[in-house]
Formats: sequence, structure tokens, C-alpha cells
Amino acid sequence: MTDGAIRDRLVEHGEALFKAPPQPASFTGKPDADALLNDLTGNPHAFVLACVVDRQVQAPRAWAIPFHMSQRLGGFSMAALGNLTRDEVGRLMAEPEPLHRFVDRMAGFFYAALARIRDRYDGDASRIWAGRPSSAEVVYRFLAFDGVGPKIATMAANILAREFKVGMSDYYSVDISVDRHVRRVFTRLGLCPTDASEVEIVYRARALWPDFPGMMDLPCWEIGVNWCKARSKECPACYMRDICPSAARRNG
Repeated sequence: MTDGAIRDRLVEHGEALFKAPPQPASFTGKPDADALLNDLTGNPHAFVLACVVDRQVQAPRAWAIPFHMSQRLGGFSMAALGNLTRDEVGRLMAEPEPLHRFVDRMAGFFYAALARIRDRYDGDASRIWAGRPSSAEVVYRFLAFDGVGPKIATMAANILAREFKVGMSDYYSVDISVDRHVRRVFTRLGLCPTDASEVEIVYRARALWPDFPGMMDLPCWEIGVNWCKARSKECPACYMRDICPSAARRNG
């Protein structure tokens, strides 16, 4: 089976997800925490701050940090957050129990992000993506936050486009976000070698679908989480089973 057929199947599924009516996104599995993250109208900074601290812990734990901070602070308005000192942010993140594995480092990124939202965007984080900017501009604006690299910046742009249906003038710069699931699925589908670097996988996705490389991100992640698992393969249940070289070898 050719790479083109595999790509087309992934993109077809990705486009169906992309065009589906908007639904509340599940980031943490906790309704109250997810409600805050989904409130792009009233609390857009919650989504941005969660992106900033999403590293080196399980994603649900990182994404729940804005909600836990709001409980400890007694609210999550930019007016209240903007008055916090660096030390106060650190204490809120550390006590009574730490919200992150690396509290001090993440508190620094969190505090710097608050300052950038306040000073650069007049306290309104939704200005990062307002007005149908190019995907490159959205990624560039996220990269300007301390501690944010290409993986987080493109992940943020992808979530905005896919989950929240935020309009952009193009999607060329929305890359695939390479995590363990995406890597495993790309490898088993034969789209890259097992020793491919993260950068190589990103550029492989760009080569396969230049108009919107990130279109394949959620399909690959879903396949990895639901069927193409690290220690088991549930090939009969996967919609890629008839064109997947790994499934063919398994059944051969």
C-alpha cells in the first residue's frame, strides 16, 4: 500500500473531525477544569497559560493547573492575576500541594505569560488569534512566550483551529505535534523509520500534506491511544487495518 493511500485515509478522518460542529474539548476529564479552558470568550488566558505549562508531566495534570490556581486565588480574572507577584504565583502553584513536577520553573513561565498577556495584548489573550491571522503568525505569537517551543506553539494553533474552530487565513504552519502516540503510529504505518527524529516526523507530515500538516495529528493520536498501543495492537478495530503494513505483517 502506498504512502499516499495512508495519508489520504488519515487526512479524510482529520477533515471530518475538523469540520465537525464545535463541542467542548476535554483536556483534563474534570468538568469544572475543562469548562474554564473552553471559555475562550471570558477566560482566553486560561487556555494560553495551560499551553505554557504543558510539559514534563502528564497532560491532564498540566491542563488542570489554571483551574486549581483559580480555586486557590478565588477567581481567575486577568485583573486578579495581573496583580500577583512572582513569589505569589510560586506559592499558589506550590501550596498546599505542588501543581507541577517543576513548580519553580513553571511558576516563572506562568508569571511571565501573565505579564506578556497584560502588556502585549492589553489583558485579552484572545487577541493572539483574533482577526483571522496566518497560522505562522499564531505560532509566532505563542513562541514569544517564555518556555514555549515549536511543539507547544503548533499544538496550541492546532487546538485553536481544530477544537475551537478559530479561523485562520491558512494552516500551512500548523504542524503535527509529535508525542509517543503519533510517533508510534507514524512508524507502524510505515511513514517514517523507527529511529526518525521529532524534526524528521514533522517534515514528513509537511511533505505528505503541505496545506495543513497538523490535519493528521488527531487521527494518529486517536489511533495510538485506542488501538495501536505500545504493548498491544488491536488491529481489527482500527480503521487503518486494511492499508496498514504493520497490520498486514501481523496477519500474514
